Order: sequence, then C-alpha cells, then structure tokens
Amino acid sequence: MIYIRSTLANIGVYGCLFFGCVISSVMGLFSRKSLIYFWNYFMLPVTMFILWLTAGIKIEIRGREHIRQEGVIYASKHESALETYCMSMIIKKAVFILKKELTYIPIFGWAQHFYGMIPVNRAAGSAAMKAMMIEAKDRMSKGRPIIIFPEGTRCKPGTTKGYKPGLLFIAEQLKAPVIPVALNTGLFWAKNSFLRYPGKVIIEFLEPMPEIADKKEFMAELERRIESKCAELNAETLKNYPYTKVNAG
Repeated sequence: MIYIRSTLANIGVYGCLFFGCVISSVMGLFSRKSLIYFWNYFMLPVTMFILWLTAGIKIEIRGREHIRQEGVIYASKHESALETYCMSMIIKKAVFILKKELTYIPIFGWAQHFYGMIPVNRAAGSAAMKAMMIEAKDRMSKGRPIIIFPEGTRCKPGTTKGYKPGLLFIAEQLKAPVIPVALNTGLFWAKNSFLRYPGKVIIEFLEPMPEIADKKEFMAELERRIESKCAELNAETLKNYPYTKVNAG
C-alpha cells in the first residue's frame, strides 16, 4: 500500500508543481505580484491537499506567535523538499536563498527566477556574497522575508553537516532578526527516496535569536536551539509513527 500511495502522491505533487511552474514561466513575464499570489493562495494549498489525500501527510504549524511576514530572516533545518513548499505557503512572499544551478533548470528554474528567489554561486566566493546581498536587500525592502538553510544542504533527521556562518553576514547586513525553525519532515519525505510515509509533519517556529554580540556564540546557540527542538520532534514522531524510523539518521 505504501508504494501505491507514494506513487499517487509523487504523480500528484510533482504534476501540480510542474503545472504551476509552466504557468509561472508565462505569468512572470507580465505580473510577478500575481505569480506570488497564484502560488501562495492556490498552487501550494492544492499541492498540500493532494499530498494529504494520497499519502496521508498532514501539516501542523507550531509557534505561530513567532511568525512575521516581513523584515525577518528565518533560519531553518533542511531535511526535505517538503518544508520549502510548506513554508512558502505559511510565510507569504518569502524568498529562499538557493544554489544558482537550480535556476538553470528549464521551466522550474524560470519559475524560481520570476518568483524572486535569491540564487548564490557557491564557487564565486566573496563576489557571490556581494551579488546575493544586493538581491537580499532588494527583497527585504519590498517586504519579503528571507528563508535560509544554514547547513546549506538537506540532512537526514538526527544528523547535521554543520551550520555555515554565511547566515551571520546576511543578518548583520540586513539588520534583521533571525527566527530559528525546527521540523521533522525528513521522517516522512526522505531525501532521495520515492516513498512518502503517512503521519503528522510538524514545522515549529522558535523564539527569535538575541542580537549578535559574539559570532561563535550566536551560531552555537542557533544550532543548539534548532537541533534540540528537532530531536524533540523526532522523538515525538517516532513514538507516534514508529515505521518512520527507517528514515532516521
């Protein structure tokens, strides 16, 4: 049954996303504001409904009192593609900082560009950071919050590949508060896996980080907050859905 439901989920979700990207590739030429509305209020809700209908994955948002719709940076754990869809639906107009290579993908990359995502060329060093900051300041000035994955890549639940200091540079330049985000998405939608396990996905927004005084202490505290909360969410999930242990690190 899990294979049948996963097949239906993948067809439905990726089919929806492909359709949305095709529409966006045209819509973006005329009205980017309409494109953002199209994704946040129609395309993503429909996609998440299909995911629930086919795979039995429900989304629970915790810490809503910490959510701000502008003037803030979200530092999120990254375990799956799923959180990118969920967070875009929750935080209206938010943009992600992503690998520049993703914008080269036909249709998908065009949609990312028109939506306003911020690409970064990791191989370009300081020049890439300067270019990224120009775009980040532009998005922030337009009331669009920024979402960053401090680890820079997806990690299996219960593991980490280290938090990169690039977040600090962005936060200092933008003078914006940082809100940590913990989640358990990887237990249901694992990296490079075809299977989609049913259950309750939790995305939890934590209290804003204190102002940056000591950079090492800030990054250590950010990692501690996110990883400790993720551990709590993972323990809760494994208790309620023991079959998801197959995706744990």
